[in-house]
Amino acid sequence: MKSLAFGLLLLGFLQSFVTSDYQVKALYEMRMQLNDDGGVLNEWKESNDNRMTPCSWPHVICQGNRVIEITLSSTDLAGILSPSIAKITTLEKLSLDGNGIGGRIPEELGNLSSLTTLFLGRNSFSGSIPDSLGRLSKLQNLDLSENYLTGEIPISLSNLSSLNDINLSDNSLSGEIPEQLLQVAQYNYTGNRLNCSRQSTPCEKQAIKKGPNTKSNLWTLATASLLGVIFCIIICSGLIIFRRLGKGRWRARDRSKVIVHQDEELVCVIEGNNSEFKYFDYLQVLEATNNFLVENKLGQGGFGPVYKGRFPDGLEIAVKRLASHSGQGFAEFRNEVHLIAKLQHRNLVRLLGCCFQGEEKMLVYEYLQNKSLDFFIFDKTRKTLLNWDKRLVIIEGIAQGLLYLHKHSRLRVIHRDVKASNILLDIEMNPKISDFGLAKIFSSNDTEGNTKRVVGTYGYMAPEYASEGLFSMKSDVFSFGVLTLEAIVGQRNSGFHYHGEFLNLLGYAWWLWKDQRWFELVDTSLAKGGCTLGMMRCINIALLCVQENAIDRPTISDVVAMLGSEHMTLPEPKHPGYFHVRVAKEVMSMTAETCTINYATMSSTLGR
Repeated sequence: MKSLAFGLLLLGFLQSFVTSDYQVKALYEMRMQLNDDGGVLNEWKESNDNRMTPCSWPHVICQGNRVIEITLSSTDLAGILSPSIAKITTLEKLSLDGNGIGGRIPEELGNLSSLTTLFLGRNSFSGSIPDSLGRLSKLQNLDLSENYLTGEIPISLSNLSSLNDINLSDNSLSGEIPEQLLQVAQYNYTGNRLNCSRQSTPCEKQAIKKGPNTKSNLWTLATASLLGVIFCIIICSGLIIFRRLGKGRWRARDRSKVIVHQDEELVCVIEGNNSEFKYFDYLQVLEATNNFLVENKLGQGGFGPVYKGRFPDGLEIAVKRLASHSGQGFAEFRNEVHLIAKLQHRNLVRLLGCCFQGEEKMLVYEYLQNKSLDFFIFDKTRKTLLNWDKRLVIIEGIAQGLLYLHKHSRLRVIHRDVKASNILLDIEMNPKISDFGLAKIFSSNDTEGNTKRVVGTYGYMAPEYASEGLFSMKSDVFSFGVLTLEAIVGQRNSGFHYHGEFLNLLGYAWWLWKDQRWFELVDTSLAKGGCTLGMMRCINIALLCVQENAIDRPTISDVVAMLGSEHMTLPEPKHPGYFHVRVAKEVMSMTAETCTINYATMSSTLGR
């Protein structure tokens, strides 16, 4: 008996290791499919140590050694939900609501036999509701609201006998609602194309709460609502009177032209030549962003905050909201409206329209789910999602966007702030140049300008612009060269300091190039597949772009031609800008992790 008890104890002990091992792998696989801008999953790491347990990880709750809850509501996640989550069959609660997760809801979720709560609302899931969810016999709470789900509600959900709260509102579902799902204590099917009506079958049913204070609460709510309405009327009346007495009259709804006057004279004139450019009503934008909810905030710049939003038709948007205290942002806002409304290219972010309401000034853009390039290439985990082929497509796309700005658009535009955070990525990882607040427009005869106000980003500015205020198309080429090197190396130019005395990435790259050791520059996540001549050509092109003297740099037309031809002979680059020091002798022995030069793969990476 003693030996049997010891055996059972040992078996349980070993099983705990196995349990932890598969749970760690499942959660790590889940993390790898998500874009985690806020770093909330940084501690979710893969390990070869079977003793590692995920029970100490944030947002994970365990019972014993088994994961029973994952709570990641409103944590700014994007990407897709990995089917590997279904391997954790002990899971009782999965809360991912209030994020930007897209793709299809995995069929494998039907294997979570212990699940009682599934919250996937307020995301970007598409496709149909998996029929497999009908196998979740213990499910009590189901929220799939505010997604892009289509098709009919699966009849299999009628099998969920434990269900007491279901919310499928604000999708694109159609057809009949299964009769059993209308018997649930609390449900919401509004905002779909389902066959229900308030007279016969209501789309929404709230649980009735009874108690001694119900009547008094209703009176309190009614009184507060009435007072609120009266207060709003007084405020609105005051605003109307104030506007009539003011110097500027606001004409906001003329489709051909929107004119806004402020104290500083004429603020903005929008020509109606572009039929796709729209004026959005303030209430539309307010509703789309859920009153600029903090959870919808995508970022913060000198211009002001940027929020994610979604219109009732399902269109996702990014709203750039001008901070009322930002004088610099005001000028950038006017510049961006004038400029981008007239520019259309697959590698430029699309401006859908703008919105004015008193001091509120907003730009409405297309929403790009994969965020910006820096989100990937400077992150140790996410950079592995960008192989060489994808990075080359991104580099070429940026070059095509700049070529359009410099040569093929109706205007000659110098961007002046080309950097990794201003390169947005669409769902297919195609690059789109964004943020034209600092851009300058030239006539067809002008090629350069001068300014006393140098604005831009340290690390990407051309030397002549940073020191003398001289900018031209060649200063954009310099920024492109820096960006290309960063995409290959996986590190920022600014702050690059761990290789001896080199102050930046440019000097280090040029030194390795002159020493014929360019392959040491390649990001270690790319090095595993072997270095190619395509990588070498891109490093060569990048170094040509960052040469110190603007006259030595190629035009963006030349860059596009060099990227598109594997047979074009490339010149040797001269030393780059900001190259002021030599490497110390003791650094000569230092080498980064390198890769084997793989000439066999050359044909697959060149000639795009």
